Amino acid sequence: MDENTNKESITEYLNAVYQNIRTAVQSIEDILPKVKDSNFQRELASEEDKYLVLEKECELFAKAEKIDGIKDNNWLEKARLWGSINMSTMTDKSNRHIAELMLIGTFMGFITCIKDQSDHKNISKEIDEILVNLKELERQNIDALIPYLV
Repeated sequence: MDENTNKESITEYLNAVYQNIRTAVQSIEDILPKVKDSNFQRELASEEDKYLVLEKECELFAKAEKIDGIKDNNWLEKARLWGSINMSTMTDKSNRHIAELMLIGTFMGFITCIKDQSDHKNISKEIDEILVNLKELERQNIDALIPYLV
């Protein structure tokens, strides 16, 4: 693989992981103001902090590898996510409902991790490490969110 092809592959992989993380951060930012339960607020804020650490790792990796502008989700995707959360919580802001929404998103993020790992084998050990940490965070978040369903 020549250097340009390799850099393109690394950039594509990094963007996939970064966008997965950004989706989680945006979801939490959009939903957090709707949560009334202080324990649940703390849980979501803690999850957001952990995603932000991984986001920073992606940004630092991009800088170290001289990858220009890793891409956030496009405005249409952001608007769709925001609209979906707001429509879904308009009539039901219960912990159970919000936990269900967050769990669906977290499961989707976890599935995306598995697919990205498969699609980008042997491209970058550093990005693999970020992805493994993201996958583990998603697993922990699933465990932390399930009690809010009851």
